[in-house]
Amino acid sequence: MEDANAKVAQLPSPSDEETHATRAIAFPDEHGEINEEKAHHTHLRPKGVEMKREMTKEDKELAAAGYEHLDEHKAKGEKTDDSFDNVDIQEHRLPFDKLILAVDTNIDTKDPGSSYGLTAEEAKEKLARDGPNVLTPPKKKSAFRKYMDCLLTMFNILLIFAGILEYILLGINFHENFANTYLGGILIAVAFLNAFIEFYQLQKSEAILASFLAMIPPSCRVVRDGTIASIPAADLVKGDVVLVRVGDKTPADLVLFAATDLKIDNSSLTGESEPQERFPKPNGHPVRPVEAENLIFNSTLVVNGEAWGVVVRTGDHTLIGQIASLTGGESGNASPLSVEIGRFVMMVSIIAILFAIVFFVVGITTAYKGKASQTVTFAVSILVAFVPEGLPSVVTLLLSIAARRMAAQNVLVKDLQGVETLGSLTLLATDKTGTLTRNQMTVTNIWSGGKMYSAFQSNNDNEETAPFSIDAPGMRETVDIAALNSRIKFDKTDVPFDQRQILGDATETGLTRFAGRYVSDYDEHLKSHPKVFEIPFNSTNKWALVILGKKHATGYLTSYIKGAPERVLAKCTTYIKDGEVHPMTDEFKKEYDQAYDYMASRGHRVIANAQRLLPSSEYTQHTAFTKDQYPSTEYTFVSLTSLEDPPKHGVREAIGTLRLAGIKVMMVTGDHPKTAEAIARKINLILGDTKETLAAKTGRPLEEIYDDEVDAVVVHGDDIDGLQGWQWDQIFAKDEIVFARTSPQHKLEIVKRAQALGHIVGVTGDGVNDSPALKKADLGIAMNISGSDVSKEAANMILLDDNFASCVKGVAEGRQIFVNLKRSIQYTISHSTPEVIPQLLYVVVPIPLPLSAILILVIDLGFELFVALSFAWDKPETEDGLMRMAPRKPVNNNSILSLKRKALRRTKTLRRDTETQQVIPPSKFSNLKTKLKAPFTREFYEDLFERTGNESLVDAKLLSYAYLEAGMIEMIGALVAYFVVFFKAGFTPNDLRRAQVNGSYFVKGAPDFINGRGQTLTASQQVDAFGQAQSIVYLSVFIIQCFNVFAVKAKFSYPFGKSIVGNYYNFAGIVAGACLGMFIVYTPPLHVVFGGSVHLSPLYWLVPVAFGVLLLAWASLRVVLMRKSIEHSKVKDIKGLMMFPTMRTMSMRSKH
Repeated sequence: MEDANAKVAQLPSPSDEETHATRAIAFPDEHGEINEEKAHHTHLRPKGVEMKREMTKEDKELAAAGYEHLDEHKAKGEKTDDSFDNVDIQEHRLPFDKLILAVDTNIDTKDPGSSYGLTAEEAKEKLARDGPNVLTPPKKKSAFRKYMDCLLTMFNILLIFAGILEYILLGINFHENFANTYLGGILIAVAFLNAFIEFYQLQKSEAILASFLAMIPPSCRVVRDGTIASIPAADLVKGDVVLVRVGDKTPADLVLFAATDLKIDNSSLTGESEPQERFPKPNGHPVRPVEAENLIFNSTLVVNGEAWGVVVRTGDHTLIGQIASLTGGESGNASPLSVEIGRFVMMVSIIAILFAIVFFVVGITTAYKGKASQTVTFAVSILVAFVPEGLPSVVTLLLSIAARRMAAQNVLVKDLQGVETLGSLTLLATDKTGTLTRNQMTVTNIWSGGKMYSAFQSNNDNEETAPFSIDAPGMRETVDIAALNSRIKFDKTDVPFDQRQILGDATETGLTRFAGRYVSDYDEHLKSHPKVFEIPFNSTNKWALVILGKKHATGYLTSYIKGAPERVLAKCTTYIKDGEVHPMTDEFKKEYDQAYDYMASRGHRVIANAQRLLPSSEYTQHTAFTKDQYPSTEYTFVSLTSLEDPPKHGVREAIGTLRLAGIKVMMVTGDHPKTAEAIARKINLILGDTKETLAAKTGRPLEEIYDDEVDAVVVHGDDIDGLQGWQWDQIFAKDEIVFARTSPQHKLEIVKRAQALGHIVGVTGDGVNDSPALKKADLGIAMNISGSDVSKEAANMILLDDNFASCVKGVAEGRQIFVNLKRSIQYTISHSTPEVIPQLLYVVVPIPLPLSAILILVIDLGFELFVALSFAWDKPETEDGLMRMAPRKPVNNNSILSLKRKALRRTKTLRRDTETQQVIPPSKFSNLKTKLKAPFTREFYEDLFERTGNESLVDAKLLSYAYLEAGMIEMIGALVAYFVVFFKAGFTPNDLRRAQVNGSYFVKGAPDFINGRGQTLTASQQVDAFGQAQSIVYLSVFIIQCFNVFAVKAKFSYPFGKSIVGNYYNFAGIVAGACLGMFIVYTPPLHVVFGGSVHLSPLYWLVPVAFGVLLLAWASLRVVLMRKSIEHSKVKDIKGLMMFPTMRTMSMRSKH
């Protein structure tokens, strides 16, 4: 591979539509000089200036930072070349005699139908030896292992540990700690229930997924013991003789020994949309397997002809199996959501453990005075108050509900957390063929007699471009050539034309579909003009010719030819204009060149059509034509026809919507750069100028166009391997990026480089060639209908209807689920302050315990769980929803610079081998030492408090709201209600402190208490007052939390609008919580476990209601204070976006 600085792409040539390409991005050499070097295409390629200034050594070091781990992999010799180079398939190189010996079979190359093949016994032995012809699915964890993974999370471990601790206390002193029986059991049960809910949802989603994945074609035609039979493809073995026909999926890797007009669709492997001709090579073909013309691969589609082949590879040894092993070698990343939840869980757990230890120490030295068992229970209640026990269940259920909603929109989520990842994307890399386009060639323009016609409704062609009409001059002849000079077949002929599946290559299929719209009875039309002689299209001639029994004024036979324009034109001496034949002139050829350029400049495939009306004086109905004797000159030029693989309907609006949502969308394709750029311009992917288009517009030389003058770039795959860090930075700094002529390993490299810059990368694709990148990406999105099995296995998400526009729904759903999760967490942890502070007052002041550990559990797992779940059905707050906001972790110059500085700092601290300069990995002890030292360094706090535009699931704003704003309002409201209830019962705050210091009141059998006013309060009055006080604290938290349900939603608008209160599930959750609260407080038998009192007056509820209203007022003020920062984070309008259906502009002209 040459250095990137010497790479050049071919410039378009009007003489051959097959060689159209666009100049890719070029880079200066180390010294910033511009050279001209000969590339291996034999074209001169100028090297473009990419930067206005010389890069210093520091600049280059900083630019390379963050990529060092990728570059080191290259240095170690890890495979970074095209993965096809490393495929272990050699049989296609062998001549027939050696091939027969190598695979131990019996074939007849002259009469393939007479081949004997393997015997049944031989096939049975080989099947036992080599195994079935199936791709080995990835290893999966057992159900028990999955459940244990769900169980052994930090929250669950804390709960189990606390529960076990309670039972240990029970064993030490059974009578004193009997109440802990319930507490310990509930804590442990909650942990196992959390794990079960998560496990159940995972199993459910996997079961749905299993029904969509089929690993290989089900059956095939094989010759054994001299007879042909249909057998399951899984039973194929090396040496089997297989017959494949149009419409078949190839069942294994086959070397051909006989073929008739065979064409194979390799797009799922190579990304090339054009079917490839394949034929036998008696002496073998010593090239790479993917380029071998005598080899066809497992799971590729036969689009034309038929062939006989010998199986040379099965199962995991096929090319697709070896590519799958490349996929398996790339481990996917943890989703952003799982990383953030893990971080939050760890943070809360550490805080909970620290507070529990501190409170244990304070409690045992003050309130409990050495009573260890009671102090432990108190510490556990602190732990329980801090740990949101229901959170794992809520997160899993919220994601499951969202996943079900997405499945209804034809988006199948394999990994539940992938739902949210789609909403976090900052960059979406998409394949072209079959993903953005239909993989279905379509006629767009026809030029005949000096006039251009549009085959589709369009308002983007030139003014002189007329809509297609069958009655226009030259059009009926064009339709006849498309219909009659064709080798396509139909799957059925007993159904209307538009319901038939057309079997043939993409170009002929497109022409036939076009002709079918204007021929009333297609089958009758073919029958009435029988073929007399035919020369099929081949890569040498680049044209197809047919002679038909079609009468005309001077004879009975008509010859039609179609193919590469320059080849067809060379056979013509005249042309049709307005129904008359004229001799060719220089003026005609000039018009022809202009029409050809008009079509080809948009990346369309252009073919020419011509006819010759054979006079009966020279050619009778009985004339015998041969491949050496047929009319090959003096044709009349009829028309030029252009075809394109059009964008799928809705793709353009989808990409426009994604870009307005701040997501960078880039195309990564194996196709021609010119074709890729032309499609990109139609679908909102490229709106601005590339260096080439700017040079053409301004008339300036290409090397004088500076990099910062353009917003778009088309990068050729040949350049990728030689790119340096700063060059990657320049590419990703562009708003509009297309990578063309890429290999699977290139796609993988692109994903890794983007991730190194902090991008959360999504990759969409349908081919085997996409699967390594799908696996490595933060979110792999595969196609279900057109997608290969390997790509579906590698992806996290599958679009069941192959509709790219479903990605938009997915992003909107992902962003909304993030907001809903955030609201749910914000709501859930708001009750921590009113749970913990009263516990602190109980120890420090002290006062009677406002809230017992068991009531804290009831809050966390009772009404909180119902309401927290109801957030899953929240709708977007505004009409645009979240699709005009930047991604929550935007990648910009500041974020990239920050990442690189940190990476550079890491790089400079790494030890290197003095000879090889390779990094010596630090030991575990060294890593631990570094982590322990980190908090004592300046860089640690610089990084910690660095201002970024990122929005985390749990950030400072959320914690501030939950603990300091809403939490404090709830805590004050609960304590006010607590003291009011006690006051009405005869206890002032000072009385409470005095009674609690004494330590013997508020229990059955307690001595009478004389309050500050001289009133005597009996034990029963004390117990009832205590029960009422604990009940009102519990109910206060519930009532204020009911207001908090709407307060946490107020971000764009006040907490009163329809979007805020429109979720009926919120009210259902509140009603369920209210029922639970009333049941616990006002049911006497439950007082044994939970405390409480039936005497609590509903009038006391008005205290927390007042504080709830105060919370809504604060939330409204918060909206006003934060409005400016929210407006600032919205994505600005993008000039030139086309947000109307693609169908209207399928033949849109490129503006340059």
